[in-house]
Amino acid sequence: MKRTVVFLICFIVLAVSVIIPGSAQSSELKFKDDGKFRIMVFSDTQDDQSPAPDMLNFVRKSIEETSPDLIIFTGDLVEDSRLGDKLTDNDPLKEGVVVKKNGEIDHDATKENVIRAVEPIFEILEDSGIPYALVQGNNDYKVAMTNEEWLEFYSAYPNCLIRDDSPDEDGRIDYNLEIKGKNGNIAFNIWMLDTGKYGINDDQIDWYRAASSQMTEKNGGVPVPAILFQHIYTSDIGNLFEKCSMFDDGAGCVNGKYYRLNREIAHGYNFFTYEPGTVSEEFKAWKEQGDIIGAFFGHQHVEGFSGVYDGIELGFTYGCEFAKPGPYGIRVIDLDENDITNYGNELYRYKGSVKMGNDRFEKQVDEKEYPVYNNIIEKAFAGSRNFILSIVSFVISIFA
Repeated sequence: MKRTVVFLICFIVLAVSVIIPGSAQSSELKFKDDGKFRIMVFSDTQDDQSPAPDMLNFVRKSIEETSPDLIIFTGDLVEDSRLGDKLTDNDPLKEGVVVKKNGEIDHDATKENVIRAVEPIFEILEDSGIPYALVQGNNDYKVAMTNEEWLEFYSAYPNCLIRDDSPDEDGRIDYNLEIKGKNGNIAFNIWMLDTGKYGINDDQIDWYRAASSQMTEKNGGVPVPAILFQHIYTSDIGNLFEKCSMFDDGAGCVNGKYYRLNREIAHGYNFFTYEPGTVSEEFKAWKEQGDIIGAFFGHQHVEGFSGVYDGIELGFTYGCEFAKPGPYGIRVIDLDENDITNYGNELYRYKGSVKMGNDRFEKQVDEKEYPVYNNIIEKAFAGSRNFILSIVSFVISIFA
């Protein structure tokens, strides 16, 4: 009799876990029967214990409108501390989770604020029933929580796939997610790297090399195609830019020289300007391993562009911190098991607002060419504008 009762209880628990959306599910990722797999990417919610309604709506609506198979978040869940939040919530004079006592961060009070800030976001993700993964951002490192505490918090959410596989001394949270094909073998891989406060370290690159080599060996010596996500970008993003004149449309100043997005190899919207010419150690490792076909970053909030440099697509995904000026947006990546390296990659901007009742996502339409100025007055105006924008973008970049 007791065995029968126990069996019935186990059966009911199992049935409930299958029926209820957002309940615990297998972490195994697979291409669908039609060979498709969709990834939705968003970044930089960067809010506090009183989250902006538009930010939460942004997350909810992005899932509803894209129906992804996997959700990727590229860092900065919380804002550490800043005055003023553009009246986006019911605490308009402060943006930030950090609480200080006698000049030092009050760990317990700050942690409580972090949980109150992140729970509404994760509840939306869990309610969707879709698996999701994330990387740490620099602001997530500024709230006196250790990565062990972050991992403990994440572990309470069944559909959150984050884990730590790398043995680096800094305790960075690095891991990979395998997507299996119809035959049960690994058809695609996703690398998730933790850039800490300032960027990737040598230990992480060594870990990536070793893990990638092991995966290649298991795959019969053939690298498994992969996309990499991390919060802070590599310097290689500058190689999507070309040298130009101060008077050219789209020009921005870096170290006294002017550059603009090279639209022969890149497309999208950029606010900041990046200097070409350097190849990072991380990029060199990607090329050596031969598996990375794309790498996408957050951190810069208002950047929404991508382009191919030396066979690898690099790009920024817009942020969605509504305490900062937009644009805000998401990236949608469509994989096809039958043509794995020729993936779809589109950006969508969030327009309108919850308050006005006109909130929506619109596909970003990219200009193919820069306009050509026909007279000296137009050129002079463009030069002045580009100079001023360069100063503004430099100042804003300091607070990214």
